[in-house]
Amino acid sequence: MDIKTAVRTCFQKYATFTGRARRAEFWWFALFNLIVNAVLNVIDGVFFGFGHGMMAGPQPLSSLYSLGVLLPSLAVGARRLHDTGRSGWWLLIWLIPIIGWILLIWWFATEGDKGQNGYGDDPLEEGYGKSSMPRVPRQ
Repeated sequence: MDIKTAVRTCFQKYATFTGRARRAEFWWFALFNLIVNAVLNVIDGVFFGFGHGMMAGPQPLSSLYSLGVLLPSLAVGARRLHDTGRSGWWLLIWLIPIIGWILLIWWFATEGDKGQNGYGDDPLEEGYGKSSMPRVPRQ
């Protein structure tokens, strides 16, 4: 899966919290959001002023974009957790500083369950779409 396909898939499944998402889908969408937010922050800074903390100017473009991708980001995160056999409610562990963040990033980077699990079919199986990621044998 390439970045274009991943972003298209995440926006097509805008608020779909069911099913499973590949690692590539999740991480390409995260990278896309990081890049777009960085560009919008620069544009906001040019038009509304740069600053730090309370002295920063308004950032309407990056704020609106972040609000617009909140649901698809949560949805792809839940689907990614489903791929590892966990409930999407585990996203709430993000509220625990540092430990929750590390654990969630670890789960997002973990290989998904082979075959069907309680959340759907394996997204890497034939017929669901070919992955651009090299296939590493599971042990």
